[in-house]
Amino acid sequence: MGSLGDNVMGDNGTEDNGMGGSVDRPSVMKWTATKIKGGAAIEHEDDVATEWPLTLYVDGEEFATIVCTPSDLTDLVVGFLGSEGVIRVREDIRSLTLDVQAGIARVELVRPQSTAKDYYSKRLIGSCCGKSRQFYFHNDARTARTLSGGLRIRAEQCLEWMARLQAASAEFMATGGVHNASLVEATGAAVMRADIGRHNALDKLFGHCIRNRISARNRAIVFSGRLSSEVVLKAAKIGCPLLLSKSAPTDLALRLADDLGITCVGFIRTDALNVYTHHHRILMD
Repeated sequence: MGSLGDNVMGDNGTEDNGMGGSVDRPSVMKWTATKIKGGAAIEHEDDVATEWPLTLYVDGEEFATIVCTPSDLTDLVVGFLGSEGVIRVREDIRSLTLDVQAGIARVELVRPQSTAKDYYSKRLIGSCCGKSRQFYFHNDARTARTLSGGLRIRAEQCLEWMARLQAASAEFMATGGVHNASLVEATGAAVMRADIGRHNALDKLFGHCIRNRISARNRAIVFSGRLSSEVVLKAAKIGCPLLLSKSAPTDLALRLADDLGITCVGFIRTDALNVYTHHHRILMD
């Protein structure tokens, strides 16, 4: 698979890093705007989130175009492929090349894909353990797994970790236009990723876990976005049974979480929160 730690840069901005790092573009850009307030118009420079397309090729064939924030791109590519069931561990990737100027990522696999490409957009209609799971994509049914055990934390830790996520998000503070996600250990140590797409932010965390061989079982995902069914499925694929959000859940998300053994906590605000599923992981003093 080659070196996983050294970056080799070409003259054209190409990075052939074997998953060792990432060359990013600016995630925040300046834009001249006119602010109208109280009947007065003032021209000023505004910070806006960068929206950038990255086209992914797998074994020489175009696989997907991801519209994203161009940061932590290696994590994004690896996590996306893990989420889609194309890879399971970092050793499944022979090479990963990023051409940042062209907006292209090329991945060569150690073994050819075992699943037909059509499955990546097909629904699997049918029951799979729980009634909720009839809504899975085919690759979701293959890769999402039921979780048990996991981290147990106090309710006030949910509040503390959410406050830390909000305070640490430089891109959100500047633009108001990105989602944030962090993977938090029992000690409170955290890895945070941001993206204009909430799914991308979670894929970046997944890619970090795959690249560094980190198990998420005894960690929590702290998330700024809505708890949708797709977000719950991402947590199941990452292998994290504790999902904390400042926003609202959907009914399908909660039915999936109940099936998959995931604790969903929503509406985490200054002094309150709602525990929706698998309550045993949230402790009261």
